[in-house]
Amino acid sequence: MAKVIMLGTGSGGTIELYNTCFIIQNKLGSFLVDTGGSIEIIKRLKQSNIDLRDIKNIFISHSHTDHVLGLIWMFKKMSTMIIHGEIKEKINIYCNSVVYETIKGVASYVLPPKLMEAVYSIINFVILNDRDMHVINGINYEFFDIMAKGTMQYGFECNIEGNRFIFLGDENMNSLLNSRVARADYIMHEAFCLDSEETKFHAYEKNHSTALSAAQKLSELEVKNIILYHTEETHGNKRKELYTKEAREVFKGNIIVPNDLEVIEIVRKLTK
Repeated sequence: MAKVIMLGTGSGGTIELYNTCFIIQNKLGSFLVDTGGSIEIIKRLKQSNIDLRDIKNIFISHSHTDHVLGLIWMFKKMSTMIIHGEIKEKINIYCNSVVYETIKGVASYVLPPKLMEAVYSIINFVILNDRDMHVINGINYEFFDIMAKGTMQYGFECNIEGNRFIFLGDENMNSLLNSRVARADYIMHEAFCLDSEETKFHAYEKNHSTALSAAQKLSELEVKNIILYHTEETHGNKRKELYTKEAREVFKGNIIVPNDLEVIEIVRKLTK
């Protein structure tokens, strides 16, 4: 059985919730998707019983601070481990060209050359183009440009335990992706706020969705399971209940509004 471990589920400005990032884990390893925006990523990995030394594949969807800056803190932590021989194997970082330039630029300003020399000795940057395919921990991934209105942003499609699983980044889904998304088993889609509070959080002007608008679109596309994330945090412990209730108004399938550190088990799909 494969698992999705939600290290964080918050949007870029959350404090109590960590910024959205997660692990796809199976018996062959842990694949880190985004890193959040702070040193909290190190703590979240530890809380999830994931050893930093065991992460050999990382995907950064886009260059915003709440997705890429956690990687810089990982570099700082990893550099000492590399220098002392605790990490020896290559680490693949999958990203688009804008993310690559961002990582290199930020790291050059904030980390000492000695540390970055150690990090770059084991880092293999895989610069992605639209529809590039790679096998990671035995799973076939197709990375694709989500055609975001903001900075260049990539998502991916893969097959997990027989389920067609798609991650759509953190912008409102472009309708040009409808044919890809239609009838998927699992879709990960952002939901910045409740539709009833859109005028408070201004999701649409930020190219984001609400729980209702995301669920409506995915219902029309006959998606079976939706995972909603990248939310605001004002509802505390009631967030899961409120977002699920709003999405349920228009979506009849399975709705998952995960908490930070929640584990989502992806059960093998039975074939007829």
